[in-house]
Amino acid sequence: MSKVILIVTDSMGVGELPDAADYGDRGADTFGHILERKKEMNIPNLRRLGIGNIQGVAWERMACPNPMGAFGKMAEISKGKDTITGHWEIAGIYTDTPFKTYPDGFPEKFIREFEKEIGTEVLGNYPASGTEIIQQLGPEHEATGKPIVYTSADSVFQIAANTEVIPLEKLYDICEKARKLLIGDVACGRVIARPYVIKDGERVRTSDRRDYAVSPPEDTVLDKVKAAGKTVYAVGKISDIFNGKGVTEAVHTSGNMDGVDKTIQAIGMDFDGLIFTNLVDFDSQYGHRRDPLGYGRCIEEFDARIPQIISAMGEDDIMIICADHGNDPVHSGFDHTREYVPVLVFGKKVKAGADLGIRKTFADIGATVADILSAEPTKIGESFKEVIL
Repeated sequence: MSKVILIVTDSMGVGELPDAADYGDRGADTFGHILERKKEMNIPNLRRLGIGNIQGVAWERMACPNPMGAFGKMAEISKGKDTITGHWEIAGIYTDTPFKTYPDGFPEKFIREFEKEIGTEVLGNYPASGTEIIQQLGPEHEATGKPIVYTSADSVFQIAANTEVIPLEKLYDICEKARKLLIGDVACGRVIARPYVIKDGERVRTSDRRDYAVSPPEDTVLDKVKAAGKTVYAVGKISDIFNGKGVTEAVHTSGNMDGVDKTIQAIGMDFDGLIFTNLVDFDSQYGHRRDPLGYGRCIEEFDARIPQIISAMGEDDIMIICADHGNDPVHSGFDHTREYVPVLVFGKKVKAGADLGIRKTFADIGATVADILSAEPTKIGESFKEVIL
């Protein structure tokens, strides 16, 4: 059985793109700045895969004399720097018009319509850090039952609630109502359920997050692999990002390590196809919270699991590690950064030390996946199969 294991280390950018200044991200370098702050970061497996050998990175000290994998970095051609845009480009879609954002909150007319639909007023409706807004508005929410709504620099409508006040299924229902309303003039990339609990006196978000995204406007590599009669196994929030389009099986996760566990389980299953995994903790727990040391520890935790992933792989399996955007924890603000992303490839038949250079688009991954799995080519992207095999 032949599988491609595509793992997105959510937000692990490797340096500013040429147009970063247009996005307010001049000087952003997620991985580089983490290394500056956490100087003794222990990542032997990523080093062996070639992360320090990528052209034009600022951490040559991490280079490996004899990398066991293929390595490179990729530019984003789509407009934007959000989760959906990045993942969709990886899968073969170019997004010309960025998803609409709401730096001043959502229009009053929409909010009134939404409140009418769910039968209650809401709190918030402004850009905020999710962990901070539940501390600020949590007491009023818990006293009144009014859900907390907020946004960010992404095209997102987030709804936070204490699950003792608004049970999960009701919160999900509220999000589904919002998803149906956020079209046309108030189009929005994702509605996100953000449940939390009170633990030891602190308001803590749970792993029961759920994303309600718009559907991709055209077929992606997921659809093409599925059409070829093969499995597309989505781990983490992948199915949500693609609104289930092209996915044949899906499992949600409670965090990075659970995501790695479920990826390893999928590798051992009897099918040909694509395992597409998103590891969100890098972004949600550390990038947005501007915690470079925590982010560094998170990278170390993932690095320590790479040998287990490799051990589970079959003779013809290929693992690709990449990211979907940056989220420099040293950069100003609390949002994503416009950066190159790494691409690291390993398999028993992959040429050790193959330099993939600087790829023009994230979509080269989707094109390569389609090529390896004998599926119809993606609309954009250039396969690097011949370089790595």
